[in-house]
Amino acid sequence: MKKLSILIPCYNEQENVVAMSNAVVEEVTKNLSNYDYELVFIDNCSTDNTRPLLREICKKNPKIKAIFNARNFGQFNSPYHGMLQLDGDCIITLCCDFQDPVELIPTFVKKWEEGAKIVAGIKTHSDEDKFVRFLRTCYYRMVQKMSQVEQIEHFTGFGLYDKSFIEVLRNLKDPTPFLRGIVAELGFKRVDVPYRQAKRKAGKTHNNWYSLFDAAMLSFTSYTKVGLRFATIGGSIVAFLSFLVAIGYTVYKFLHWKDFNAGIAPLVIGVFFLGALQLFFIGFLGEYIMAMNNRIMNRPLVIEEERINFEEKDVH
Repeated sequence: MKKLSILIPCYNEQENVVAMSNAVVEEVTKNLSNYDYELVFIDNCSTDNTRPLLREICKKNPKIKAIFNARNFGQFNSPYHGMLQLDGDCIITLCCDFQDPVELIPTFVKKWEEGAKIVAGIKTHSDEDKFVRFLRTCYYRMVQKMSQVEQIEHFTGFGLYDKSFIEVLRNLKDPTPFLRGIVAELGFKRVDVPYRQAKRKAGKTHNNWYSLFDAAMLSFTSYTKVGLRFATIGGSIVAFLSFLVAIGYTVYKFLHWKDFNAGIAPLVIGVFFLGALQLFFIGFLGEYIMAMNNRIMNRPLVIEEERINFEEKDVH
């Protein structure tokens, strides 16, 4: 009997974990009864009542497991680490807030049985804020044009992954993984399944502008060279234009030295402009250096505090 591993990352989801566990178990036992399954929650150091609720859920059903992180390791490392800990024939990941429809799990499994190694859920429609969705669309298309690797538009990681893909992930040993880019980069046979993203069922979202910026920068520094090229080319153009302006300014002053009184305004404007440009590029280059530094340091993805309902053989 084939085994389905279902992974649900969570952080401060006390309003959703019980309902989500019930929904997933019901969906699998009702529509995929010819499969064995495990349902694993990986908690990213919740500060609310999520962990006590998970303990109770795990007590009632040994097929439900939990991994508790020692601290919050970020929105990318925690689910990636969770995927590497599972041993099912395929792994299905979805969010704990019901924005990813549980009822798509049988569809994903069917596509997998038909030969797909990755089944990606694509948000073709969304009930999220329209302005946020517009910004996301612009971001995906911009990165797509700048990257040599295909970027999957409106793919958040919700989907199914064959165990052969998971084994490749184990061998990557990437301490700063960006799963959305890795899925496209490695070239496994993929099928896209469209869906409408619902609003969060309960609780508050933990995404903010900083976390969105962090995701954007990780994508840029992992899959584009445009920042470095833009800095080089843009800096060269500005330096050349500044040189021409300096020559013209000097010649004009020499030819009109008797009545020339421009003051220091052009100099101040030039200094502020070039200073701002330099700060921008230094910051942008710093993002690349920071990404390189994180990879060179090779720190573990996650430090675990506790596991529930796992056996010794389940440790990877």
